[in-house]
Amino acid sequence: MTHEYKVAGITCEGCVSKVKTQLEKVPGVMAAAVGLDGNVEVTMHHHITTPELQAALRDYPKYQLAEVAHNAPAVNVPIEDVPRSFWQTYKPILLLFGYILGATLLVELAADAFDWMRWMRHFMAGFFLVFSFFKMLDVPAFAASYSSYDVVARRWLGWGYIYPFVELALGILFLINFNPLITNGLTFVVMGISTIGVVQSLMAKRRFQCACLGAVFNLPMSNITLFEDVLMVLMSGAMLWVHL
Repeated sequence: MTHEYKVAGITCEGCVSKVKTQLEKVPGVMAAAVGLDGNVEVTMHHHITTPELQAALRDYPKYQLAEVAHNAPAVNVPIEDVPRSFWQTYKPILLLFGYILGATLLVELAADAFDWMRWMRHFMAGFFLVFSFFKMLDVPAFAASYSSYDVVARRWLGWGYIYPFVELALGILFLINFNPLITNGLTFVVMGISTIGVVQSLMAKRRFQCACLGAVFNLPMSNITLFEDVLMVLMSGAMLWVHL
């Protein structure tokens, strides 16, 4: 038997993947077809109550499930596409970027002379440490969102679970100035692959949630995301060139 539901709170492919995964964990559920519009069809062996299905989403309270009754008014789903200014949309990531930039410039200000290589190393350390922190607040949610556009995570969900720890490791390696060839080489490859997924998503012009700050903030995929990745590729490439 198949029942239709409406799930409020779905905003991106990551949400779709997350809701589908949780619902299909419910005993008796054969399959769950989830759409970006919040429409859900659940095929089950036996009748499963709506509260039981909602309980499967208890770890993600923003998703609210309700059964669709035919010939009855549709369930109202909150609309999140309210026009926002550039600053309102990207305030979290712009503030973080500003904090990291300011802190690393102050380190150079306190030094005897400005050293571009040292500044880039500290900037990249701060970038990876801070951004990995936000991803680790909810690794499963990040992995689900990341799998919607990353070229590796799309094929292997495990990469989304590993990625925050890769960023953490890179941040530590830059901070302690571990072997520059290895550290910058790894960064160039990892961020280069990430950039490919972002470019493909932007070219497809589909709506994706940017996973750069994990699932904490609902940031849309944009040129800001591309700028971050390309900046890391260019910085690691420049430092790699110097140390070759």
